[in-house]
Amino acid sequence: MIRPEEIKMSAEETGKWGMVIDQDICTGCQACVAACAMENNLAFVGEEDSGYGRSMHWIRIERFWEGEYPEVKMTPQQPMLCQQCGHATCEPVCPAFATVHSQAEQLNLQVYNRCVGTRYCANNCPYQVRAFNWRDYKRPEPLPNQLNPDVTVRRMGVMEKCTFCIQRIFKAQDKAKSEGREVMDGEFTTACAQACPANAIVFGRVDQPESLVSQLMHKGHGVKHLEELGTLPNVTYFKGG
Repeated sequence: MIRPEEIKMSAEETGKWGMVIDQDICTGCQACVAACAMENNLAFVGEEDSGYGRSMHWIRIERFWEGEYPEVKMTPQQPMLCQQCGHATCEPVCPAFATVHSQAEQLNLQVYNRCVGTRYCANNCPYQVRAFNWRDYKRPEPLPNQLNPDVTVRRMGVMEKCTFCIQRIFKAQDKAKSEGREVMDGEFTTACAQACPANAIVFGRVDQPESLVSQLMHKGHGVKHLEELGTLPNVTYFKGG
């Protein structure tokens, strides 16, 4: 059982890696969506399954509209991905312990070879950022040539989601360890942040006060999505700041 004093802890106290997304400069170009798909070997589900809402994207661009016709305007776009919660609601409901919290990286991990596809985690996620593999999707030639060898190719019946490009985190940490140092701020970033032409996404260590992402998170006008649920998300959004 989660104690009340734990819920009051901030995400900065429970997280190691975090992300800041500035909605005011996000153009909704979806370059982050394409980059995530290429980096993490996401399947192309095709027109039929897309019509059933079975897309495999780990990050999506949410668009909201305000006002009544004809005075209608679109609010700033909101890139939505796994919030890497400090108290994730997806973790306690998995009967196979496939969705776990990493003590070292303090991220929400998905162990694919444990997952039996119950989808309990997706049903219990308030952000709706998990995808279920409905089929063994085929990649038309020459797309198999672009598969990232650092990322597992998932099969039918497995849940998957954003991992903050953990393969890049491990690669940077291994390099820093071999050189006898800590990972430097800005040394690497996630695929979505790297591809963003507007630099609307910033990723880094939130447990290092001198890091850029940590300084941005402490500016004061950032908000956490559905923070009132006590999930302690590690993604901060800027809007109208």
